[in-house]
Amino acid sequence: MKTNLSDFDFELPLELIAQKPLPRRDHSRLLVVDRKKQTLTHDEFANLSQHLKPSTLLVFNNTQVVPTKIFATLNHNKKNVEIILVRQVSSGVWEVLIKGKMKPGMQLDFQESSLVAYFIKRNAEYGVIEFSCPKTLTNYLEKFGRMPLPPYIKRKQEDSPATLEQDKKRYQTVYASQNGAIAAPTAGLHFTKPILKSLKENKFSMAHLTLHVGPGTFKPIRVQDYSKHEMEAEAFRITPKNWGLILENKTKANPILAVGTTTTRVLETQQFTKPIKRTKSGWTNCYIVPGRDFRNTDHLLTNFHLPKSTLFLLISAFGGPALAKRAYNEAIYQKYRFYSYGDAMLLL
Repeated sequence: MKTNLSDFDFELPLELIAQKPLPRRDHSRLLVVDRKKQTLTHDEFANLSQHLKPSTLLVFNNTQVVPTKIFATLNHNKKNVEIILVRQVSSGVWEVLIKGKMKPGMQLDFQESSLVAYFIKRNAEYGVIEFSCPKTLTNYLEKFGRMPLPPYIKRKQEDSPATLEQDKKRYQTVYASQNGAIAAPTAGLHFTKPILKSLKENKFSMAHLTLHVGPGTFKPIRVQDYSKHEMEAEAFRITPKNWGLILENKTKANPILAVGTTTTRVLETQQFTKPIKRTKSGWTNCYIVPGRDFRNTDHLLTNFHLPKSTLFLLISAFGGPALAKRAYNEAIYQKYRFYSYGDAMLLL
């Protein structure tokens, strides 16, 4: 099978990249892709349940985005530096996303705080810095931390407090409960509490799992042969109760709808054959590309993703490359909004 990354490229007009969320979450558009009938239908997200059988189980990723984007000043030249905390290595020591030429020992100062940090080293993907006081860092993040939005959503250090507050509220699902992500599971951003209540009242089943989305989900594929790309591992967690719900519905052959690609990757990592007594947790670097069979995912709800990305490869694997590209071409022609704050697609 050909594994040429160029086959998954497409041109996207920049004006279709959503920079802000719509006033209401559920007012986004919904492109319904029927894989069996090979049809495309335009609708609104608020009508999602009309496209699902009442026996469908919806599986959500309940990870919660932590506001880990902060700004510092280099002590020696007073230049501003943007930092996104990725992973805590040990007490006070973090792997971070940080740009620019950094040398070991450089001091980073933080506005309106006694907090300081020192650059230690740069490894293959991240910089490593050590904070002077972990407790002060926690307090600083609560006061000054911003949502670590993807780079295609343009924000400036001097953006208004109203814009930043909107991001804290809207770049988060309404059901988020498990702290740990640095990116939102964006397919879930369309759900409102009234929609979830309506689904429950109409006897739809719902389960939750956790995958703490890290930068690896969005890591660019830098090789032309996409089969040689390596996914970065991310932490996941499924409780016995939620595992049991998924197992029960699989046993009954009820359709399982994965809300988002992150949910899909966790589902496809597991074998739901028997109950578990303890919470299942671990790391997954599940990389889904065309040619893969899906064991635990019958339907997929997702946003529209970047060309030549691991996310678009997953969509192409689930829908078939030809139908996926056709759906994206239709979305572009109909001026759907793309990426994190954009519209949704339901693959049946």
